[in-house]
Amino acid sequence: MEILKNTSAFLIFLSAIATSSFAQNLKGDLVYSNTLSSENELKGWTMEGSGQTEYKDGWLCMFSPEEKSHHVYWCPEEFPESFIAEWEVRNLHPEAGLCIVFFSAEGLNGEDILSARLKQRNGNFKHYTKGDINNYHISYYANTPTQKGRPFAHLRKNIGFHKVQTGEAGIPHNSEGIHTVRLVKDSGHIQLFIDDRPVIDWQDDGKKFGTVLGTGKIGFRQMKWTRFEYRNFNLYQLAQ
Repeated sequence: MEILKNTSAFLIFLSAIATSSFAQNLKGDLVYSNTLSSENELKGWTMEGSGQTEYKDGWLCMFSPEEKSHHVYWCPEEFPESFIAEWEVRNLHPEAGLCIVFFSAEGLNGEDILSARLKQRNGNFKHYTKGDINNYHISYYANTPTQKGRPFAHLRKNIGFHKVQTGEAGIPHNSEGIHTVRLVKDSGHIQLFIDDRPVIDWQDDGKKFGTVLGTGKIGFRQMKWTRFEYRNFNLYQLAQ
């Protein structure tokens, strides 16, 4: 029985490596690259909520002074329907926090997510999940006061806050190490990896929760307790 268990674990391990390698090989042209290392590099980015940024040793640190509010930081670029995005993160406050990536985000009628025609947003979650915008979002780090060390990631589709997949564990709640996040979107096929480890793998059929979401913006959300560092955000087209 122990041999079977070990064999099964080894096969899962090999599958994870193969899947991650496959995603790496799908990288096409570089669409966007940002070291996130200085205020000048973040010109054009938009903060919603009481979030603040600092820069040190090549890292962007994002937090809310006095833990005043949740916050979202939007990249100004409009990204294609299919892509591979990568960035590095490090947790400076393992006591509590939550990190989300929004992607394929745009208004319900195709508006730019930062358009003045859309309702003003301030980091309150319902503005992003039940407001006037569409997006996917993945919570890849979760350690809130009410859910300490949550051992799984969530993928949700909005508008509607539809939980479409409960995945594997994201970033360990007590880790202060550097982790690489890789988000792969091939039209409706969505995958997320932490340090080459598969966390989310879901196919949107474009029916149950509405059509597959396409082009749009990417934003990083943190709950108010969070103090994370980010660097080296790169996004690639999928190779044809």
